[in-house]
This record gives sequence, structure tokens and C-alpha cells, in this order.
Amino acid sequence: MSQKSVVIGGGFAGLSAACYLAKAGHHVTLLEQHDQWGGRARQYKEQGYTFDMGPSWYWMPDVFDRFFADFGKKTSDYYKLHLLDPAYSVYFEDGKVEMPATAQETIALFERMEIGAGAKLQKFLDDGAYKYEVGINDLVRKPGRSLLEFADMRVLKGLFQLDLLRNIRSVINQNFKNPQLRQLMEFPVLFLGAVPQNTPALYSLMNYADRVLGTWYPEGGMYSVVRAMVSLAEELGVTLKLEHEVTGFSFDGANITAVNTNKGSFEANYVVGGADYAFIDQHLLPPDKRHYTPKYWATRKMAPSSILYYLGLDRKIDLPHHALFFDAHFDTHADAIYTNPRWPQKPMFYVSAASQTDASVAPEGCENLVILIPTAPGLEDTDEVLDRYFDLVSERLLEHIGVDIRQHLVMKKSYAYRDFVKDYNAHLGNAYGLANTLDQTAIFKPKLKAKKVRNLYYTGQLTTPGPGVPPCLISGEVVAHEIAKEIIR
Repeated sequence: MSQKSVVIGGGFAGLSAACYLAKAGHHVTLLEQHDQWGGRARQYKEQGYTFDMGPSWYWMPDVFDRFFADFGKKTSDYYKLHLLDPAYSVYFEDGKVEMPATAQETIALFERMEIGAGAKLQKFLDDGAYKYEVGINDLVRKPGRSLLEFADMRVLKGLFQLDLLRNIRSVINQNFKNPQLRQLMEFPVLFLGAVPQNTPALYSLMNYADRVLGTWYPEGGMYSVVRAMVSLAEELGVTLKLEHEVTGFSFDGANITAVNTNKGSFEANYVVGGADYAFIDQHLLPPDKRHYTPKYWATRKMAPSSILYYLGLDRKIDLPHHALFFDAHFDTHADAIYTNPRWPQKPMFYVSAASQTDASVAPEGCENLVILIPTAPGLEDTDEVLDRYFDLVSERLLEHIGVDIRQHLVMKKSYAYRDFVKDYNAHLGNAYGLANTLDQTAIFKPKLKAKKVRNLYYTGQLTTPGPGVPPCLISGEVVAHEIAKEIIR
């Protein structure tokens, strides 16, 4: 008899879990509280402008390829990819550095900026290739339920080379002296949720992903990937329910028998929580069924929250598709996010100008911009704060590109802490999930299986393997495999 599985949350992890469970023969119902799919990767449209509300970087294309291949499909069956060249540009106080599309061009760039740095980057990337292969194909695909999972000769043999006990800043600083090169090397781990000196050197695998695998853009934006996954779910027979907000569960002892929503109840043999883990654990489950204490969640190290601005301009401007503004002191901003949480005085920020690549996301002759400022989780924003930071970044953009975007606004929408809480029940208003520190890696993350509820599992950025779109795709696969093993037992 087919198992009935209910997945809560239609983001990348929830969609992935639903697809893998359906492939395994489950009758799957996917519940999403909003009126569109995607979770944090929803789409926003206004006055002819179309925005990806969340993720905008398409990295690790092999993970997407593997996901669709698992169902006999190709990414090209659903969307077209463009390799960005330059991959992105970084604005420093004294000028701009364009990062080329290929590793060989980047090696040449590093050599021009520091004699000997090209060869060191090649060695760094070779090392990153090993970490990527073992990290993405072995470590990341472990469910993190027991240390015995890592009693694997390939993993054990490579523990030293994986650099789990060294921090990434020390490794970067050993290889590069130029301060700009150091910042360029630290950028890929910027949103992992900790300062580089607290981030395991294992995550140099992100440099490999960046420089070797490339930065891509799915035509139509990241929401094209969401559409593709929804289409695949439909093909697999998943029952898709939008505007169904989960309000609680019905139990028979330690088993959930039904998931209750504002529009009715859904019977379940298995439940997968793809919504905010802390919210499900602390607010949807009754006190006697909760896995963790309020203190546990209060002491988790969270990745940053963000202030976002979605902007429609009435003209084109001189910006690349991805632009990083490092014309501020990295450690000062990082201290305001991670060490002594406060509003930063001179933050670094990121700008996406997708209309530079894709004419469909803005009216002709116009520009579509998303500005993102990383902030400490838990800082309650006000309209005054959002206005102040918009003026601050607008002035910085004026300095670099000679255009005051405030004079060319057709539309503007802000999104910050209170919106993450309201829309996603995000713990401490986080945008990216848990910080990837050593003490929150693998078995030290919140468990993907509930302790006091036999048939409740979790997926997504607050459990194994962690934040980011590719890890969330993998998380859905991992949790579906764990449920399959439970059924066999």
C-alpha cells in the first residue's frame, strides 16, 4: 500500500523532498502557505519589473544537473542557462576588479595582481576540487544522525586534507598577501554565517565552485528553477496545495496521523517539515513533542539576516549582473553581524542587475536592481532604518557609477527582518539559516528526524546539510532516503 507523505513548505528543499518521495512511490501532498511556490525564492512583480526575491546566484550546476538526472531529466528540459562573463565584479575603494568566467583567466588575473599568486591559486583550486568531490558527494549527503556515518575509508583518509580543524582565513592568508586578493578569496564564504576565522577551511570548496564551475544565470531568473521543480513534481503525481497554512498536527501516541491547515486536514504516514525548523518545533508541535528547548534555539549561531531593496529604474546604468561593494572594512562589518550585533555604520553590500543579462525582467531601456545588505539576525528594523540604509548605499553607488538611482526610481520595495519573520516564520529573522561553523556541521546540526515524534522529519537550511540552494536540493534527497530506510526496517 502506498505511503501517504505530507511535506510542509514549497521552497527548494520541500520541492526536492516531495519529488524524491513521489519517485519512491509515496502519495505526496505538498503544502505551501503562500500563493506561489519557492519559499524564500519567490518572485515579485510590479510595473513591468520581475524580481527574484531570494537566491540570485546559480552556483554548483552539477548539483542541479544531478537532481534532474535522478528523474531522467535534464536542466535544459526546463530552462536555459547562461554563463556570466564577467562572473561578477568587486568594487573596492580604489577601483573595480572584474572576475573572469574561467579559472585560467582568474589565475592570470591573480598573477597580475601579485607575483606568484597565480600558481598558488591553481594549487588552492586543486585542493578545493578534492574537498568539493568529498564534501559534496560524501559529507554533505550524510544525514548527520550518527558519527558512524563518517566511518568511511574515503572520508577518514581525507580528514586531514579536508581541513576541518583549520579556519579558511588562515589558509588564505598563508597563500596570498594582496589584501584585495584575500577579500576575493573570502567572498564565497561570506554568507555561510561566520567570520572567515571561524569558518572551517573545508569551505574552500566554495572557491572551487566559484572559479572552476562558474557563475550561471537561468533565463527568466532563479524562479525558472522553482517552476521546473514544480513541473517535475506535477509529472510525478505530487498533490500541490497553495495557500494552505499549517496550524498543527493530530496524533496517535508518538505518531502524527494528520497535518492540519487553515483549509482542512491531510492524513499522513510520514511528515517532512520544509518550513522553518524552529517554528515547527517550538510553535506547531505541542510542548511534550518538541525536540529542542527554547534555550537551544536561542543559542544557535545564525547566518545573517538581510535588508533587501527591489528597485525598478527608468534607465540603464553601468553595472554588471552581479556586483559586490567591498569599499568598506570587511572585519568591521563582520563584527556588526557576528560578534557584537548592531546596525553597521558602513556595510558592504551586493547588487544584482539581472536586466543586464535578461531583457525580460524589466521594461525596454530600464533596469531591474536588487540591493542586499547583510545584517545581524534579530535586529528589528523600522522604516527609518530602511530609508537611512537606502540613502547610504545610493550615495556609495553614486560614487562608483556616477548615477544617483534615487532620481530614476519607478518603483521600490523594501524587505527586511520583520518580513522574514512574517512571511517565513524565520527564526530570529534569518535569511540564510544556520551558520556553517565547525560546532554546527554534520552531526552538530539540528537533527533531520524528530526525537519525540516517530514519523516527523525535517529538511532545509536549518538541518543537514545546511543553507544555500544546492544544499537544500540535497537535503530533500537525503530526507527522502532516510524515510525509505525507515520503511524497509
